[in-house]
Amino acid sequence: MTRRHKTPQQPAYRDALFMESVAARPVRILTEYLDPLVRLRREEVGDTIVMFGSARIIARERALAHLRRLRSLSGKGTSRRRIALRDARTALAMSRYYEEARELARRITAWSLTLGEHPRRFVICSGGGPGIMEAANRGAAEAGGKTVGLSIELPHEQWPNSYISPGLNFQFHYFFMRKLWFAQLAKALIVFPGGFGTMDELWEMLTLMQTGKLQRRNLILIYGRRYWNRVIDWREMLNWGTINRREYNLLQFADSVDEAFDRIRSGLEEFHTSPDTLFYE
Repeated sequence: MTRRHKTPQQPAYRDALFMESVAARPVRILTEYLDPLVRLRREEVGDTIVMFGSARIIARERALAHLRRLRSLSGKGTSRRRIALRDARTALAMSRYYEEARELARRITAWSLTLGEHPRRFVICSGGGPGIMEAANRGAAEAGGKTVGLSIELPHEQWPNSYISPGLNFQFHYFFMRKLWFAQLAKALIVFPGGFGTMDELWEMLTLMQTGKLQRRNLILIYGRRYWNRVIDWREMLNWGTINRREYNLLQFADSVDEAFDRIRSGLEEFHTSPDTLFYE
């Protein structure tokens, strides 16, 4: 009688169905902590400057080309075309923030490269997507520095931008793990005009600083008073007593690349001359 050999049982970590199951969720969460830890160590990233902003703000060249294309089309009197032209003019006006984020990231990176690479200091980090995120990674890459992208899986496809450094392009499933890595190494947060996602990330960082989970010496720079002062009345929060003066003073503001760069550099030089020892103990 011939015995049949059973197919060897594969380890659970090689079982795709198990790894996607509810039971394996803690394992998936742990991998989203350990993978960035290992790769950031490998690239000797000492700390980061995080730049947030809308994914919908596009480069000036692209915004201008779109507006010119609309102007050349027929059907000048239609309401749909008028709306499209209005939106295109708004996109062109907002494109200044893309170009300024790009230039600010380039300047910060060029300065950080003078501080050495063992470890790399003040590496530009973004959410990895388009818009202001792309501008930040692009400016850092143009300066010749490393740059980090922390992308997130979304129901609608969002590809990482092409300016993220190889080896520093991360894809997260869990928002809270992505936010942890935004906060873990950040010495400054620069917040350009944005929507719900930008505000969510801003409030998260402010709450961590307010409650002492992050150093109060970390910088939060709000870029673009014209936008932000119309969207959020910061002083009214102070007037109504929902925040105090010390908490209000966590915020700094800038309206130009020169002003932002001077504030960021002076703050980093005053409070963060030495990198954390998290990765190098």
